[in-house]
Amino acid sequence: MSFNSFGHVLRISTFGESHGPAIGCVIDGCPPGLEITAEEIRAEVLRRASGKSRHTSQRREKEDVQILSGVFENRTTGTPIALLIENTDARSKDYDEIKRQFRPGHADYTYWKKYGIRDYRGGGRSSARETTMRVAAGALARKWLQQKFSIEIKGWLAQLGPIRTDEIMEWDTIDDNPFFCPDPGKVAELETYMDSLRKSGDSTGARVNVVARNVPAGLGAPVYGKLDAELAAAMMSINAAKGVEIGAGFESVAQMGTEHRDEMTPAGFLSNHAGGILGGISSGQDILVSTAFKPTSSLRIPCRGLDIDGNEVEIVTKGRHDPCVGIRATPIVEAMMALVIMDHVLLHRAQNS
Repeated sequence: MSFNSFGHVLRISTFGESHGPAIGCVIDGCPPGLEITAEEIRAEVLRRASGKSRHTSQRREKEDVQILSGVFENRTTGTPIALLIENTDARSKDYDEIKRQFRPGHADYTYWKKYGIRDYRGGGRSSARETTMRVAAGALARKWLQQKFSIEIKGWLAQLGPIRTDEIMEWDTIDDNPFFCPDPGKVAELETYMDSLRKSGDSTGARVNVVARNVPAGLGAPVYGKLDAELAAAMMSINAAKGVEIGAGFESVAQMGTEHRDEMTPAGFLSNHAGGILGGISSGQDILVSTAFKPTSSLRIPCRGLDIDGNEVEIVTKGRHDPCVGIRATPIVEAMMALVIMDHVLLHRAQNS
């Protein structure tokens, strides 16, 4: 098993490397009849694209989506959907100096130990470039969920480095700034912080939240197919993700049971510390997931590392890199939420239709 696929009824397989000729995915299990175009998918992909502001990597890909199969006359046919995006702005020469070195904080060393070979160009398969195809697949899932169940999925940047960004939530402004920040009053502070960070050559982490609304109760399966467990696995599969919370998450450690339990009335739940999932099954409330992303490890600041012969070397990473990978993570966590929920809708329908 190479584990380049995920999902049960809705199965997603991705392929390609950061500096290879193309990246792509195959979506198997998508129901027939969904209207979709390459332009719709590309619009979602462009939301996560680099080069849109000075605060991200300056790699600029065209992100032209090719639909190779599974769609006829702009409708899904029920057969496997193959999507392809060519890489048009790779600069492999930027990585020549580290092809025999292991960058600390990266997958260089672990890929080498597992496979005995690695694609050093931009991290190869371990690059966040792979997540482009998750967003592409997620475009179909989001549209299907909205049409069939009016499920809405919305993500936002909740924290960048030390700056909390969602104490004020203005939902309609999230896509109006390069950070996916829900508080317009925080954007200038984020700009200043990122400018300072970029000049220093360092990087920072981020926290991205996502909510799914109008999710029907009953999705998920005990004991090993819990909806929250599969959402956590999906988010942790994203590059640089180091932590996931559902609902109150780690804050529940300090809560009393009388506070944490979500009391029920004929009018509905009185709180949502559970994050919309009880016993691994959706309760009908909003599903809230929070994901922590580590700081970028590709830095121009020298550090100690090893080469493939075990010698200690000084490592400086050149090329185009995000000083905060979490800035572009919002469309990715939205896509993973959509794909997991759609998969569980189809699973539920198969068992309980």
